[in-house]
Amino acid sequence: MDKNAEQDKVYNAASIASVHSDIVNFERGYDTIVGERGVTLSGGQKQRVAIARMLLDSKPVLIFDDSLSAVDTETDIQIRNALNEYWKETTVFIITHRITTAMEADKIIVLDKGEVAEMGTHDELLKRDGIYNDLWDIQTNIEYDYNKLDKEGE
Repeated sequence: MDKNAEQDKVYNAASIASVHSDIVNFERGYDTIVGERGVTLSGGQKQRVAIARMLLDSKPVLIFDDSLSAVDTETDIQIRNALNEYWKETTVFIITHRITTAMEADKIIVLDKGEVAEMGTHDELLKRDGIYNDLWDIQTNIEYDYNKLDKEGE
């Protein structure tokens, strides 16, 4: 990471990582001390700061290893949209358990016990009766399942 990065570059990286508005709301803004002797960051803020730091230098490949797990779905979408806009020429791998994060990928690779179980686009994988389809059903039908359970419990 470039500790002497230009201010505009830092602001841009923080904006892409959806953490700029949090930082400017700190009493000392970008000069805020973080950690034991300063402001304590939430898990999502820590992830977004790490993403911003990584974005300070252009790279041909970015790998996100479940690095969006502590952010809400809306922030996840904002970060991914900004990455698509500003990092078009970069290959991005996103390792995730959140199906809504995976669904917009050009190619999804589903692993099971360390082996490739399925590969394809979101639509292709939904047409198969496999792990991805099962995960989609579980993660998108949670509200329905809870309502069904509530009615059965009456």
